[in-house]
Amino acid sequence: MKLQKEINSSRSSHGKWYDDACGTAFALELIGERWSLLIVRELMFGGRRFTDLRAGLPGISAKVLTERLEGLERAGIVQRRQLPPPASSQIYELTPWGYQAEEAIKELGRWAAASPDHDPTLPLSAASLMMSFRTMFDASRAKELELSGGIRIGEEDFSVEVARGELTVERGEAEELDFLIAAPTAMPVAAMVYGKVPTASLAESGLGIVGSSAAAASFVDLFHLPERPDVLSGKR
Repeated sequence: MKLQKEINSSRSSHGKWYDDACGTAFALELIGERWSLLIVRELMFGGRRFTDLRAGLPGISAKVLTERLEGLERAGIVQRRQLPPPASSQIYELTPWGYQAEEAIKELGRWAAASPDHDPTLPLSAASLMMSFRTMFDASRAKELELSGGIRIGEEDFSVEVARGELTVERGEAEELDFLIAAPTAMPVAAMVYGKVPTASLAESGLGIVGSSAAAASFVDLFHLPERPDVLSGKR
């Protein structure tokens, strides 16, 4: 009877869409509404203000963003925090449990990127590009490579480091840089990294490299989109 009471008491949050005990069904109930998963993605590199989230997700309205943030708070995925002076602004950040969604997001992104319908030329946010680096990093190409760099997208700075076959990507400026890749938006950087477009061809779009161009090229070589299976012909 106790188990039945616990099940009934949780019905308001679990089972609202699918009436299904599967964890996958519950995951969709938690972050399956439109924009919810992308909000979680935007917060993977630290807390953001409401205006920052809207800038990273330009297609979302203030009303929908408010509703999704409230839902993610109720689910225990997102929390609010007031920054101390002089900032004195409110930010939204993931809870420790919320951060645990990263691996699921990466695996889902890697799987979907193999679809023949995936269009890598569409717009993406700075956080989305950085998450793609964490997702598409090829450790086998890193070998003994050690480098540190910076990625500047508009006014957003990220530090990247490759060491011992692992990649670290964090929000903020790097203290020591082998290279800095800067662009007004994420798209030229994505074109260079995933489209392997030469840097010179992207100069008109505002992309530039400061520091070692060889180190930047070594960094770019660590990322490749997954091969696309011949799904249309049914081959496996």
